[in-house]
Amino acid sequence: MCGIVGYVGQRSALDVIMGGLRRLEYRGYDSGGVALAAADGTIEWAKKAGKLTNLDGELAAHPLAPSTTGIGHTRWATHGAPNDANAHPHLDAAGHIAVVHNGIIENFAELRAELEADGVELTSETDTEVAAHLVAREVENGVDLPEAVRRVSRRLEGAFTLVFCDARTPDVVVGSRRNSPLVVGLGDGENFLGSDVAAFIEYTREAVELGQDQVVTITREGVDVTDFDGNPAETTQYHVDWDVSAAEKGGYPWFMLKEIDEQPHAVADTLLGRKTPGGALQLDEMRLSDDELREVDKIIVIACGTAMYAGLVAKYAIEHWTRIPCEVELASEFRYRDPIIDRSTLVVAISQSGETMDTLMAIRYARQQRARVLSICNTNGSTIPRESDAVIYTHAGPEVAVASTKGFLSQVVACYLLGLYMAQVKGTKFGDEIDQILDEIDQVPAKIQRMLDTGEQVRKLAADLVEARSFLFLGRHVGYPVALEGALKLKELAYVHAEGFAAGELKHGPIALVEQGLPVFVVVPPRGRDQLQEKIVSNIQEIRARGARTIVLVEDGDDDVVPYADEVIRLPQVPTLLQPLVATVPLQIFACEFAELLGHDIDQPRNLAKSVTVE
Repeated sequence: MCGIVGYVGQRSALDVIMGGLRRLEYRGYDSGGVALAAADGTIEWAKKAGKLTNLDGELAAHPLAPSTTGIGHTRWATHGAPNDANAHPHLDAAGHIAVVHNGIIENFAELRAELEADGVELTSETDTEVAAHLVAREVENGVDLPEAVRRVSRRLEGAFTLVFCDARTPDVVVGSRRNSPLVVGLGDGENFLGSDVAAFIEYTREAVELGQDQVVTITREGVDVTDFDGNPAETTQYHVDWDVSAAEKGGYPWFMLKEIDEQPHAVADTLLGRKTPGGALQLDEMRLSDDELREVDKIIVIACGTAMYAGLVAKYAIEHWTRIPCEVELASEFRYRDPIIDRSTLVVAISQSGETMDTLMAIRYARQQRARVLSICNTNGSTIPRESDAVIYTHAGPEVAVASTKGFLSQVVACYLLGLYMAQVKGTKFGDEIDQILDEIDQVPAKIQRMLDTGEQVRKLAADLVEARSFLFLGRHVGYPVALEGALKLKELAYVHAEGFAAGELKHGPIALVEQGLPVFVVVPPRGRDQLQEKIVSNIQEIRARGARTIVLVEDGDDDVVPYADEVIRLPQVPTLLQPLVATVPLQIFACEFAELLGHDIDQPRNLAKSVTVE
């Protein structure tokens, strides 16, 4: 949820931290704060509720003393209201130790009661503050900051990343990680901590993965990583293949607009390097052997939100190409229903960030049941890929806007790659058939670009419908998850009622929502699906007869639905299974334009955060 930055070096710590927080603000924007270890042995700090511009104002009005060591935080509120008192950092009673936190300390009430019984007065409603006081107590008992953090971490329950600095050791920052993201940035005479690499990408592209239940200490001279018991821990260093410019707006008013326009490149990059010299399909980190994959007799896709809709598209493709039964489930529900899985089950986890807590807990449950796990992810070195048996990275580059766009399309492409790879291993498709499908996918980026080039029609439509406060989205076959995604985008960005339905379900209840003037988006299957074509035409007639305003997304050359459409959005011709890659784009543009006309923050919708790292 929250964004964390830590720094030790020779630069102005405040400049490094504030730059990092701006790139991490997508993770939370209920408040922001910084703490610096000043040369006089005190903690200099500032924090303010609201977006980082409020913190900027506070720092301008009350400048902090210069420092080369510090920590920072941008918050998505869990424990305690989003106000100044609950903003991070939190300090111990003496004002020596500061802490920032991402996650939830589940046993905080018990720990708070313990502290209060010892006479400690807590000043916030947060679970975080107890960590500052507990670490301070350990330091007072004579141990150094890293050992104090290890001792306290062993007592904490839940999901947390905690980062501390102590004014009495001003060249040290210590972080602790369990079930929550934290990465290390390696510099020359300086080192960094961050919730993800965007925190420090301006200064270094060399990073270190931290594992589960590890404590990291950074100084100017180096990095030391141990487990919670103090034993040296193994880490993996990697190079980040994008730079700071990829995390900036590049002249766009919103990151989301930039990311929508980046989709042709994101899809193309997801397809790069997928062939061996011999022409076979290959995946990134396929640590499962062909023999293991041949044993798979059921696939379960688990994901949340937009990623789950990518999984719904995957179900159609995987079952069609492999003849393996495929289920799609909300990760948040998966482990609570006692699913039937075993060693022959392949669980596919989809997560843009690789830190989605519901999905992470679901794959851990799956592994306990001996299922094999493959993850589809955009973030190298994140937790879900590290805990999976195999990974397909989407290579879409950083996605900053909270509402996913290029993340969704690249996830769909990765799902296609998985389906084709399984077909190759299982022998359900010949090599030339797989090549033909890959060639068709290779042509899609240009067709996505065409949709972007004709976006003005959709923008005008948004202006025409700006007074509407309810929308329906209908689709059949792979158009159904497109309808769900279109509705979700509008809910996320515009805060209006929007529902996506399988068009065949209209008569089973949803048609009661149709009234005069209600805008209804309809995704029409390509003409190769003749039976579905006839049925969708009937659906359009049914809702138009009841006063709906029909906005029909239909491929070039299909005029059967035109007489029943108030607005026609033309799609490039693609095979049926690939249609989501082009049909989703105008719905993204519409939601973005509609929300902007209403005056909403496109990149940071209310109540949402980019990476949901608590259950």
